[in-house]
Amino acid sequence: MGFFESRVPVDIEKYDDIINRLKFLGELDFKNVIIEPVNNIEKLPKKLLEKIRKAIDLNVYFRINLKPKNITELKKLIKKYNNFSHILSVESENKEIQIFCARDTRIDVVSFSNPIIAKTLTPGVLSLSKQYNSFIEFSFAPIFNENKYTQSKNIRIIFSALRMTLVKKVNYFISGNFLSFLDYKSPRVLISICQTLLDMSFTNAKLALKDNPSKLIQKLNKKIDPNIVENGVKIIK
Repeated sequence: MGFFESRVPVDIEKYDDIINRLKFLGELDFKNVIIEPVNNIEKLPKKLLEKIRKAIDLNVYFRINLKPKNITELKKLIKKYNNFSHILSVESENKEIQIFCARDTRIDVVSFSNPIIAKTLTPGVLSLSKQYNSFIEFSFAPIFNENKYTQSKNIRIIFSALRMTLVKKVNYFISGNFLSFLDYKSPRVLISICQTLLDMSFTNAKLALKDNPSKLIQKLNKKIDPNIVENGVKIIK
């Protein structure tokens, strides 16, 4: 299916910028891109999504990322996404929220992209994520912090959280989450970063950038398929 850039923050009011970003990622040899609107997320226009897909020779998917302050706010927000047809992720350093998200089937991804949040990852959340088949996300963006001290600290945090995730054999992926064109890297470069800075094998790097994001899309397709009654049960017409 090709490599994924699994998190590209975009302003949905800047169509040309979105198209330019997607074209550039295609030139870097990505075949699949998951874009994340950072504004007006509750009014995501379907026509815009269709227009983007028609304009770009890539597999383009969409995600919404929620950042609730507490469990009460999350439960209120999540009611709006009972029949959501795109990827839904949640990002929070609140452990109660993390546990709720790991076991709630409406939530596809529990994001630990921010190093501050990655520090809070626990074996308990990973075990629940594995049990309920949700995905754990890390990001490359903190590794490219211009402050060398902060960069080194971020690498250590991500390395530690990633080790724990690999030991638990949980579904995980690593997104770019880059804001600037200048930070975009090709899959080849990102695999090299996984191997050199995060001490990952080629197989695990490939899981992070290709195989597991593909599994996430397969899971999403099953979730929105009206013929799927439950996991492993499908109506054949």
